[in-house]
Amino acid sequence: MTTRTLQILLALIDGPLHGYGIRQSVRERTGGEVVLGSGTLYEAVDRLAAKGWLEEVATPPDEPKSGGPPRRFYALTSDGRLELSREIERLDAVVKFARGRELIRGG
Repeated sequence: MTTRTLQILLALIDGPLHGYGIRQSVRERTGGEVVLGSGTLYEAVDRLAAKGWLEEVATPPDEPKSGGPPRRFYALTSDGRLELSREIERLDAVVKFARGRELIRGG
């Protein structure tokens, strides 16, 4: 799984977001290390939707009006959550290996 895919899926773990919300979440969580341009984001969203990992959903009722065209919201599917979980488990195994070889600190 690419860093971009992982970050998009993580952004949606707490519920649906629109594209700009995904971009903001990724930027904040990564301290600006991962920045998704609009084209990159929507290309990835389309690809992840085609895989069945996320889907477009209705706008949440508490969402304020944007003043422009309606925003498109996306949410993880059960398959998306499963793939995210598998990737987190894979990364956890890598971190455990690295700690065992004293490549990183921490418990």
